[in-house]
Amino acid sequence: MRILIDDADLTKIEQFFDMYPYDGVTTNPTILSKTGNPDPMDQLKKIVALMPEGTDLHAQVLSTETDDMVKEAEHMTEVLGKGKINLYIKVPVTANGLKAISILSKKGINVTATAVYGVMPAFMAAKAGAKYLAPYVNRLDVLGYDGVKIAIDIHTAVKAAGYEAEVLGASFKNSQQILDMAKAGIGSVTVGSEPLSKLAYNGIAEDAVKAFIQDFEGCCGEGKTMLDFE
Repeated sequence: MRILIDDADLTKIEQFFDMYPYDGVTTNPTILSKTGNPDPMDQLKKIVALMPEGTDLHAQVLSTETDDMVKEAEHMTEVLGKGKINLYIKVPVTANGLKAISILSKKGINVTATAVYGVMPAFMAAKAGAKYLAPYVNRLDVLGYDGVKIAIDIHTAVKAAGYEAEVLGASFKNSQQILDMAKAGIGSVTVGSEPLSKLAYNGIAEDAVKAFIQDFEGCCGEGKTMLDFE
């Protein structure tokens, strides 16, 4: 499973990439606004500078009319799409958005269909040529739906139809949701900083390591490691 960082904070992004082999970064207008940078393109450029070669950046258009979405996506591709990373333009699955996805995909621009709140909107986005489909799992739960099930149903329907689009699960509140997606064969998720920091960290494992060290030092000497013995 590809795991992306759902954040625009430069310090956090740098720390995460330094710690684990993550596959990219996703942003949206709200996430970018939280950085306090009034120039979102500048922030995106700084994010790209921190990203390893071959990773993915997903960035969203703000326009709501189809023609404007297309122009904005083309501009973003021109500014951000040349270089070491793979750029995906996020387009909300609205009526105008679906038209924009179709136009952009025919132009060879990678599109991530975002703000996905149902199976059929995602299916239509895949049909229009989107590369990724981003259902908001926890937000669907809040609305009274089963977000994980909807994401899995999208994956099943799209694959059954033979479309190339992959589910990029978004909006998670816990690791179990991500695990359920992985078990269903969903290829990608994007995770906010707080739940992301808990995916690989296990406090029980840390306590076990402390116990190992205490037992070893009790026998072999404080501060000793295998480097001290031949």
